[in-house]
Amino acid sequence: MTIKLNFINQSNDRNNSEIVFFQKNVATDFDELAVAWKTIKFCGQGDNHPFNFPMTMEISASDSYGNFTPKMKADNGEMFHVTLDGSGNVLASDGAGTSAKEVQCRNDLSSGSINAGIYKDGKLLARKTSIAPSQKAVFEFKPTLWVGVVSQVEEGQVMNSAIMSDVNTELSLLGIDSADIVLSGGGPGKNSSAFKFTLENIVMA
Repeated sequence: MTIKLNFINQSNDRNNSEIVFFQKNVATDFDELAVAWKTIKFCGQGDNHPFNFPMTMEISASDSYGNFTPKMKADNGEMFHVTLDGSGNVLASDGAGTSAKEVQCRNDLSSGSINAGIYKDGKLLARKTSIAPSQKAVFEFKPTLWVGVVSQVEEGQVMNSAIMSDVNTELSLLGIDSADIVLSGGGPGKNSSAFKFTLENIVMA
């Protein structure tokens, strides 16, 4: 299933701000830094920007030698692992993981760390680095999308804590087939209001 979203700029902003969308990996016990999954730039007042949010995910891994595996479809409850075979280091499914809500990736190499990345719509959504042998990365996402007005954020890059602390809008996409994400507020001077994101024209699945 793919949710069809449409960002609409109805704000008073004239600073050419960027809009960032991301998800948080809730499988960790601490607030880890998130990856900027999608950024929208130069979307002027009254403009709109349609995009897709697929519920499906993909996983890829890289090793300490700089090799990247092909992306593989990843379902919640699935365990992946990186092993050494006759061709080199490979990523493969290893059946069911220890949690039905998580995608897990274990390093089964005898030496050398790996990195694991989760992708949505071909874009990097979350990343775990320096996974040592016999350790695993865990990924779990709620059906929500975080959105905020930012500057100098690049798609696919890890955002710093200062940027993440400024983003406080979490939109629930549970059961939605399509919706508009409307930005209002902003503008110059003392009469300006805070930026606000709202879901409108919602079509339920």
